[in-house]
Amino acid sequence: MNGRADFREPDTEVPRPIPHIGADYIPTEEERRVFAECNDESFWFRSVPLAATSMLITQGLISKGILSSHPKYGSIPKLIFACIMGYFAGKLSYVKTCQEKFKNLENSPLGEALRSGQARRSAPPGCRNKRPEPTPEESPKRKNITYEELRNKNRESYEVTLTQKTDPSVRPMPKKEVKVNKYGDTWDE
Repeated sequence: MNGRADFREPDTEVPRPIPHIGADYIPTEEERRVFAECNDESFWFRSVPLAATSMLITQGLISKGILSSHPKYGSIPKLIFACIMGYFAGKLSYVKTCQEKFKNLENSPLGEALRSGQARRSAPPGCRNKRPEPTPEESPKRKNITYEELRNKNRESYEVTLTQKTDPSVRPMPKKEVKVNKYGDTWDE
């Protein structure tokens, strides 16, 4: 015995370590299949429709005169830009769906990393993998301050400033009378 007591219940499952997924990670055959599926579905069901829709809207705005066409190239540069933006918007909009597909894989290190990464994302960036999050019972309780308490506090501080202004020891010195001639020169008497 190493001097530490183990208070775990016998039936509890020990959490598995989070697999390291880096640039050198080689995906499994099932993960490759899901990658290809995600790539095809994001292209045909998101990117193509969004690219086409954005191009149609852009062409409509150009034909109505809301957007101006290029003097030399016409509407082509704006249509190409709209197509590219629609394509990337479609790919980005499919990311969550693709992540869910990987999370549903049973024997996938990538799926395991995504499932465990969901818990880490809730922690602030500086606290990841450094210390456990405090439970609600451990976190310090902040006292709720009512509007009435804030108002009374403000009135007290205002009254303090008023008494300081009327205190004769704090009053400013009276200004000396200074004479000014018609040219703006000043002098004391």
